[in-house]
Amino acid sequence: MDLPRLEFRRLSPEWKVSLAGFFVALRAAGDEEHFHPHALTAAEARQWSQYAGRDLYYVMVEGERVLGYGMLRGWDEGYPIPSLGIALHPSARGLGLGKAFMYFLHAAARRRGARQIRLKVYPANRAAIRLYEGLGYRFQTEEGGQLVGIVDL
Repeated sequence: MDLPRLEFRRLSPEWKVSLAGFFVALRAAGDEEHFHPHALTAAEARQWSQYAGRDLYYVMVEGERVLGYGMLRGWDEGYPIPSLGIALHPSARGLGLGKAFMYFLHAAARRRGARQIRLKVYPANRAAIRLYEGLGYRFQTEEGGQLVGIVDL
């Protein structure tokens, strides 16, 4: 059986319905407790799929299905170091897709001229911390109950 291609795509209006379904899956899994860059609603999926600023928003897709959502934000506000956010569909976890998506986001940031990336993660999210540490993130500070990690690109 041939699977649809796994692709990283810049978020655009064609993905708003699939992204809204992805947000439903995240909410059903209780992920909004740990992933909350914005509300996980259909209205937000519509808004972000039409975004046209300097920040970068991507989806990892297999055919028409969104398996991951990632962002590099902060350039719109003038920060030289973007903040990374990433979420995977509950059914796509444990397959190495998070690592692949992170490598892609790192490459996108480098292409934009970033020399570092920062991210925040809750201390209880041990799986994410292991992933980030494996990619070279260093956690030295805390902000709002979350660890702040930095990686040099």
